[in-house]
Amino acid sequence: MTLNLERDLCFFDLEATGLNVVRDRIMQIAIIKFFADGKEPAELSMLINPGIPMSMEAFSVHGIHPKDVANKPTFQQVAQKIFDFIGNADIAGYNSNRFDLPMLLEEFARVGLEFDMQKRRLVDVQRIFYKMEPRTLKAALKFYCDKELEGAHDALADVRATVDVFLGQLERYKDADYEDDDGVLLKSPIRNDIKALHDFTNDNKFVDITQKLKYDENGVVVFNFGKYAGQNAAEVFYKDRNYYNWIVEKEFSVQVKQAAKKLLKDYEKAIKNKQNTNS
Repeated sequence: MTLNLERDLCFFDLEATGLNVVRDRIMQIAIIKFFADGKEPAELSMLINPGIPMSMEAFSVHGIHPKDVANKPTFQQVAQKIFDFIGNADIAGYNSNRFDLPMLLEEFARVGLEFDMQKRRLVDVQRIFYKMEPRTLKAALKFYCDKELEGAHDALADVRATVDVFLGQLERYKDADYEDDDGVLLKSPIRNDIKALHDFTNDNKFVDITQKLKYDENGVVVFNFGKYAGQNAAEVFYKDRNYYNWIVEKEFSVQVKQAAKKLLKDYEKAIKNKQNTNS
């Protein structure tokens, strides 16, 4: 299909040191540029030395090792080339409006290039997917059971529909395997086994369902938000009691508050035991 373009259109994707669009940095960028005049698309792809450490979570996603970019140019060294390649084109990507584009804008700003957004059109392919394939209970009931939802948002009608969807999923996926983003294959994870379904639908790296606390690669509980993101939660609670008090007194979930209290108690006990051992 030939794209109907009034001006050039750049599809792009980034790989980065992490998910914070302000603090993290680009490690790889790839762009395919479609031209309004119909000439053959052009591609630009490059690895970039981010100049800062990379999170293990990011490495587990994209597999780019620090040594792969150690001798690559910094963003400052290639910024003008990227800037000129994109030119005045419209921008497209997958989840690009929430992640890739904001990060690219930050990188350009750091090197003094003003990437004008006023007249650009933005196309986020993920948003098309989500809008056209809605993940609502009504859509799920139609997809799995070929039924229309009667009395939507009545609690009993909704829970009955949920049961129907669940049974439909068990039937549809009973022999289906699942491959995750890392290429790990799970044999028939959707089966009539509640423990198996729990394991499949829950991310065990998080301590609480609000995902404020998580386990790092060493099994240490760290913050997943705020100014201490990625830092040892127990150690922070011990050293910054104001922050601890803010967590246990404000509108955080019961899970988070209970975890905070236990983490601090265990950390204080460990400190005391260490002092007794050394005395």
